[in-house]
Amino acid sequence: MSEPKVVLDRDDMRRTLVRIAHEIVEKNPAQQLAIVGIHRRGAILARRLHALVSELLDAAPPLGDIDIAFYRDDVATRASAPVVQASHIDFRLDGLTTVIVDDVLYTGRTVRAAIDCVFDYGRPDRVQLAVLADRGHRELPIRPDYVGKNLPTAREERVNVRVEEIDGVDEVTITDTRSAEVPA
Repeated sequence: MSEPKVVLDRDDMRRTLVRIAHEIVEKNPAQQLAIVGIHRRGAILARRLHALVSELLDAAPPLGDIDIAFYRDDVATRASAPVVQASHIDFRLDGLTTVIVDDVLYTGRTVRAAIDCVFDYGRPDRVQLAVLADRGHRELPIRPDYVGKNLPTAREERVNVRVEEIDGVDEVTITDTRSAEVPA
């Protein structure tokens, strides 16, 4: 495995989230907006976006977080039991534009599960998607409304989002997971 390549550092992440917050505010009426993060890192990014959006609007839209562990289409085929976190949506989603926040968009399966979960809490008028990194390789027809950074990657590469609250550092890295070839 190769050394990780940093593609977004702390300052880059902050600027990216500020830009996404501005885009969200520009496209949505304040009184009809809610922000919902996907556990784990998406929920942290959602809290950060919520603070930025609230500052821009001089009002705080509802904020929630969801755990999609049991909504995944591979829950029965995974080798280990899912780590389950509590979901917190203590407001009505009906009639709102709900912005789902995640760290990395890859195949689209996590987002599909998140949409299923959100609709168990109500029927938003619209669902939008904000991601810090979009690495491509979609398996489902899912496209983000707000993208921090497009990262064209190979399937053998891994995009790692680290956040201060969990990892002690804010950064996005790419790691090549292929084993180093041994010369013959």
